[in-house]
Amino acid sequence: MKINNVVVIGSGTMGSGIAAQLCNANIPVTLLDLKTEISQKAKERIEKSRPPLLIDKSKIDGINVGNIAENFNLVAEADWIVEAVVERIDIKHDIYEKIFKKRKKDSIVSSNTSSIPISVLSEKLSEEDKKDFCITHFFNPVRYMDLLEIVKNEKSDLEKIKHLKNFCEVDLGKGAIICNDTPGFLGNRIGVYAMQVAMTEAFKLKLSIEEADAIFGRPMGIPKTGVFGLYDLIGIDLMADVLKSFIKELPKSDEFQEVAKEIPLVKKLIETGYTGRKGKGGFYRMNKVDNKKILEAINLENGEYHPTQKINIKSEKVDLKALINRDDKYGEYAWSVISKIINYASSLVPGITDEFNDIDEAMRLGFNWSKGPFEMLEEIGVANFFDKFKNYEGNKFLENLSKTKNEKFHGVRQKYTDIETLGKVKKTATSIDGNSSASIYRFNDFNIVEFTTKANALDYDSMDALKKATDKPLIIINESMQFSAGVNLTYTMNFADKGDHKSIEKFVKYFQDTCKELKYSKYPVVSAPSGLTLGGGFEVLVQSNFVASHTNIVVGLVETMVGLVPAGGGCKEMLWRWSQTDEAKNDPDFAPLKVFDIIGYGKTATSPVEAEPLKYLLPENKKIMSRNSLLQVSRSILQENKDFVPPVEANFNLSGKPLKDKMVKLLEKLYNDKIILDHGMTVGTELANVLSGGDTSIDKTLSEDDLYKLELDAFMRLIETKQTQERIKHTLSTGKPLVN
Repeated sequence: MKINNVVVIGSGTMGSGIAAQLCNANIPVTLLDLKTEISQKAKERIEKSRPPLLIDKSKIDGINVGNIAENFNLVAEADWIVEAVVERIDIKHDIYEKIFKKRKKDSIVSSNTSSIPISVLSEKLSEEDKKDFCITHFFNPVRYMDLLEIVKNEKSDLEKIKHLKNFCEVDLGKGAIICNDTPGFLGNRIGVYAMQVAMTEAFKLKLSIEEADAIFGRPMGIPKTGVFGLYDLIGIDLMADVLKSFIKELPKSDEFQEVAKEIPLVKKLIETGYTGRKGKGGFYRMNKVDNKKILEAINLENGEYHPTQKINIKSEKVDLKALINRDDKYGEYAWSVISKIINYASSLVPGITDEFNDIDEAMRLGFNWSKGPFEMLEEIGVANFFDKFKNYEGNKFLENLSKTKNEKFHGVRQKYTDIETLGKVKKTATSIDGNSSASIYRFNDFNIVEFTTKANALDYDSMDALKKATDKPLIIINESMQFSAGVNLTYTMNFADKGDHKSIEKFVKYFQDTCKELKYSKYPVVSAPSGLTLGGGFEVLVQSNFVASHTNIVVGLVETMVGLVPAGGGCKEMLWRWSQTDEAKNDPDFAPLKVFDIIGYGKTATSPVEAEPLKYLLPENKKIMSRNSLLQVSRSILQENKDFVPPVEANFNLSGKPLKDKMVKLLEKLYNDKIILDHGMTVGTELANVLSGGDTSIDKTLSEDDLYKLELDAFMRLIETKQTQERIKHTLSTGKPLVN
């Protein structure tokens, strides 16, 4: 069975997202709604979406639009028909009646419902039609959320389900998990329960919402939004509806019923229009005081708002053992939440899935947790867990584990896919090396380096791991959301605050040396980026010999935003790439001016397709829809390059002062138009000095080391300025650039 043509019925958020992802995979798709105008507007929203749902805007041409009354005959040509209409069973039943009358034999029909059981959806279908029907529950936004739950029941044609799973995994790039027909399926059943536990325990233990979010966040390997921040993001009223659905569908004896009970404060927030970010505010709100916007948080006890308090629990790393063993309210809260999540998740095996492993994967893929409940249990340690947790009577999974005390119960990861993923391969490493910033997984014929810091920001230890790993063919790849957000600015500022500029210079020089070693290593180096690949992260990528990029990347050199210039070879490599163009062969200033524009404006690309025109990526770099396949593709690159020969070192002929003067004139216009201010002028001038070659002339040849030196000197002059330090501190505290 091959899927060459798809019809999506319903052009709301989910229907549009599914259609866009099919476009990304070059699958022709028709989007139908009640009126063509509705689906046409949805198409326009897709084209303008931020973050973009399309990896390339030109792909919008792959979406045809129509209406259900006049264009329903197109269903007869589709290999897969996706229903994504409003969550009303009468409307869905009406749509199915029409679909199964029109569809061609053997086509697949699925619903994108998040809450209605397949048994209810299919109750009016014939026994034959039930075989070709399933639920395909995508998570929003479809392009960026990896999880796809394919829900089956005893009527489903399992061969057809497997074909659909393979298509969604390979072509659409989803982590497709087949699960049973139970309320909330996998991700939402555990994810919503976890949110409710985190919330109710905060009330019980009298924590502030800032304290609860500080724990139920990065220290637990959960996105920094925290529980109350996530509630506001989703919508407090929407969450109330989700809970009502669970209360209705689940038996009275289910533990979920206890945590889903209505909370008076939540009810009051909804009634007064405080439904979260889309309302007047929620648990958090923005308020104006003396014409200044201030983020406020609600007091869970009295319902009054106060300016948010920054909570520092003094824990940067995910260390669950240390967290649950803290002798304070934070430790008590963490243990209470984690133990309840583990207990509940394990009580549902094998009811919601035969493989407990799938629950972990659903939480990682659908909720961006770094570890699922069973991985948390494994990290805590089986013996440690049972020393602290006694109330597991009737939980067959925990009862068995308490008897075996098997510390390695978790076994193989990512059983849901046949792809050779990083998660699977890491466990088979012959040895593990590294440090606190990066891990080196050593195998017989290659090495893997995985960055492990917050946002995979790079420091001295990150470089150290890369250098140590070049003794074999090397793959640089990460399981976390980001490849690398760039150099660790906090690490750099710690030295700057002490006036220790020598240590900064030493680090940047070591960064340069490491990147040069990657580029000219005896063995091939492959970077496999996904997510943020910015600044220093891009400089690692661009000086690798090969790249296998996930389609969901944000790539670029953004140093000027924090008052710096790229100093790890970014300027050098971009100059080299642009100097290979036909235009550069006729005009020696073409490449430097082009790079000046790209780096000066801190331009970024949100996909490999967008990255190519900027030359952040090259046509020969691999573009992969399935993140799970990045390691497999990277390994195939190493196999194909067993006779690898390092590249020849690059040389540069740059115009020097006349070219720098051209660049400064461009800066002066921006300054006069008040697009940049005083320090923008300073940063731009330093960038101009690097890209023009400094004190040189067109007949003088510069080496890569000469360019590295220009980058380093400019970086050091800027980092020593008060204005750059102000920019860095502002970005670290607010996440936004400072224009000064």
